[in-house]
Amino acid sequence: MAVVVRLDVVLALRKAKSKDLAAHVGITETNLSLLKSGRVKGIRFETLDKICQFLDCQPGDLLAYEPDVDSTSSR
Repeated sequence: MAVVVRLDVVLALRKAKSKDLAAHVGITETNLSLLKSGRVKGIRFETLDKICQFLDCQPGDLLAYEPDVDSTSSR
């Protein structure tokens, strides 16, 4: 996948706990773990807004675009 979730990095930089973020956002720790690992197909803007609010960051701090080698060579 070309979009990489950097939530774990931002959590570490902010010295924040996943448990506290999950409670603030209103999602389970399991769903937050799935998001951190990039195993989700999407995220609601409302959820992204709450995460950014809690971590005092921008959406671009949480997401990065890293093109797949295979997908760029096929164009």
